Amino acid sequence: MAEGIIRLNAADNVVIALSDLAAGSRPAGLDGPLVQPIPRGHKIATHALAKGENVIRYGQIIGQATAEIPAFAHIHSHNLGMAPHSDDYAIGADLRPVTPLPPRIFQGYHRADGTVGTRNYLGILTSVNCSGSVARFIAEAAERDPYLSALPGLDGIVPIVHQTGCGMSGSNEGYQTLMRTLKGYARNPNFGGILLVGLGCEVMQVPDLVGQGRLRPDGNFRYMTIQGEGGTRATIDRALGVLREMAQVAARARRAPVPVSHLMIGMQCGGSDGYSGITANPALGHASDLLVAMGGTTILSETPEIYGAEHLLTRRAVSREVGEKLLDRIRWWEDYTTRNEGEMDNNPSPGNKRGGLTTILEKSLGAVAKGGTAPLSGVYKFAEPITTPGFTYMDSPGYDPCSVTGQIASGATMIVFTTGRGSVSGYKPSPCIKLATNSEMYGRMKEDMDINCGDILDGTSIEEKGREILEKIIAVASGERTLSEQLGFGGAEFVPWQIGAVM
Repeated sequence: MAEGIIRLNAADNVVIALSDLAAGSRPAGLDGPLVQPIPRGHKIATHALAKGENVIRYGQIIGQATAEIPAFAHIHSHNLGMAPHSDDYAIGADLRPVTPLPPRIFQGYHRADGTVGTRNYLGILTSVNCSGSVARFIAEAAERDPYLSALPGLDGIVPIVHQTGCGMSGSNEGYQTLMRTLKGYARNPNFGGILLVGLGCEVMQVPDLVGQGRLRPDGNFRYMTIQGEGGTRATIDRALGVLREMAQVAARARRAPVPVSHLMIGMQCGGSDGYSGITANPALGHASDLLVAMGGTTILSETPEIYGAEHLLTRRAVSREVGEKLLDRIRWWEDYTTRNEGEMDNNPSPGNKRGGLTTILEKSLGAVAKGGTAPLSGVYKFAEPITTPGFTYMDSPGYDPCSVTGQIASGATMIVFTTGRGSVSGYKPSPCIKLATNSEMYGRMKEDMDINCGDILDGTSIEEKGREILEKIIAVASGERTLSEQLGFGGAEFVPWQIGAVM
């Protein structure tokens, strides 16, 4: 790091601006003046680059120059495009065992199946969009109910509504994905009980959901259909009575000490910028390593946002089978985007680009930093139950609410979310910790950001910030409310992945 810029790897032919730099200025570490103004978070060529020459950041290829680039010029979308990325997957070549750390303790809700929750909600889960409004009516009536509103020991009653469940095939990949998602939410240990509400005539039939195995081992599960109950008002009245019974059971749960090996953390990044791969993402990666060393489980996702960096994960796979599972998901996505007339490089959003990111290769190399250095112990489909402890991967779109929905369905009891532009969201029933990648945005959005990682650019070490994140994880797992919880987020972010035709 020098005044105004940072070089991330000795092999890089770019440096990153740490503040807005004026044309003609000469930051320490560069051999000449800047050709043009450089916005903070953006890339600067360290020497002249020929058209077609690879651009290197993090010691990895992030694209090719699409025109001749003078020394000390701005490198961005106008002169940088995609390039062939590494396919040196070398499964297991960089596998390094984790040195176990003494376990830490948090205060969690012990469930009948051995899992441990960080929250204690009652959920009103819907099989189809057609029952979504009634689920909300039930939740609103429950808030007004004197008994339910006064009952201690519950974090609240959450309607889980969505846009699908009908107008779809009853047997294809999309149907199976939705089935896994709904079942996963019903079983998430942050719920102390689940009421499933359907319409009655939808493709995703309530009896099919219920009949594929016991949805909750504690038995605190009920279901009904609006048509079967005789309409909206009758369903609300019946549901209130059922919720009173379920609440009595759920409210008996009490927090008790348990090792952090029972934590399952979903890791996300959204509204990324040029600092994401420098500050918050590697800091979260260090926290992930610490948690894994204590026996916990972390989940990396967003397959379009690891594209071009998947070789960094396969090289840490614990087995050939695990590495090949990840590559299978990459190949599935290449086919999926092709048949839907998309492309894998369309992922960086306008906000990402304003923050300094250019190609998906650059974004992906920063995004995988959230995964730390621990071995990759398992790869799972969207919403598939995660049964392997350690650092894992769950396939998902890069769209944050959808990706988090899959992680929670897979068992995540907390989400840690890095952002550079300032993403605001929450994900009931799992609390969400927000990490700011830069101090400017943190200062502007303090009411939404739980931790500032921008001070890494001022000298705080990645390891120190990782330990701070771990302490926050333990505190939130034990009941401390995140800022997104305090603001009331979580009622609109359940977004199952819709695969296939809407008919």
